[in-house]
Amino acid sequence: MLPFLTFVADGKEHTTKEALNYLANQFHLTEEQLQEMLPSRNQTVFYNRVTWAKAHLKMAALIENLKRGGFRITANGLDVLKQKPSTINLKFLRQLPEYIETAEGWKSSATETAISDMESAEAKTPEEVLETGYLNIRRTLAQDLLSKIKACSPLFFENLVVELLVKMGYGGSLKDAGKAIGKSGDEGIDGIIKEDKLGLDVIYVQAKRWEGSVGRPEIQKFVGALAGQGAKKGIFITTSRYTPDAASYVPRNETKIVLIDGEQLAQLMIDYNLGVTTQITYEIKKMDTDYFDAE
Repeated sequence: MLPFLTFVADGKEHTTKEALNYLANQFHLTEEQLQEMLPSRNQTVFYNRVTWAKAHLKMAALIENLKRGGFRITANGLDVLKQKPSTINLKFLRQLPEYIETAEGWKSSATETAISDMESAEAKTPEEVLETGYLNIRRTLAQDLLSKIKACSPLFFENLVVELLVKMGYGGSLKDAGKAIGKSGDEGIDGIIKEDKLGLDVIYVQAKRWEGSVGRPEIQKFVGALAGQGAKKGIFITTSRYTPDAASYVPRNETKIVLIDGEQLAQLMIDYNLGVTTQITYEIKKMDTDYFDAE
């Protein structure tokens, strides 16, 4: 927050875009660092942290918003800079009467815990803390799903795979989505699913409910089975993982295959609401600046 406050020390009106440009240069951020996204992919980490700093400086009355969407430093902000603090963080702001007064209505044991956790986690923004928690919950759910799938019958697993592919947009309805291949002479293919609702093309599916890693020979066998069917598209799905050789294997012909391991399978089930239910929903809202521009 100190670099942000230093940026507006000239007393002039500034915009968030100007602050972003200044701070990016101040910290010598690379393009890759500037483009790093939050886990939700809806905002960059850099933009999130800058706007978070701006919000708390405003709560402490160190900067003030102006009608045209800009902001500038206040007399309080200039006084703080005259003290030449080595850093400005939440602990520093909570010593200021203006910040205490503004934040008083928001205080609770939960927010105090969140602030403490945030300071101990390199001062992540609330959005980052929330998304980190969300990813941890999602990761645990994925592990539980995978354990449950491995305990189910092979037939249930094959039906699960077809249902997932339908939810992803393949095959149309479950009724005509796909069909199983006969177990004798299937040459390593478990089923066929329509690529689209009209059935203009088909995709061959291999579903392996395994514990050990799937090696390159299994993938080569699958590619050979596709060639035997005159097929060029296939999906290999396993509850385990692929060896590096298997993951890097690329057929020399025109055959295209997609490999989905256990972790990806569980994540896709979460994304497409298969075998999971929504327990609770939170809405994260932000101010609609367009609404206030007409003022």
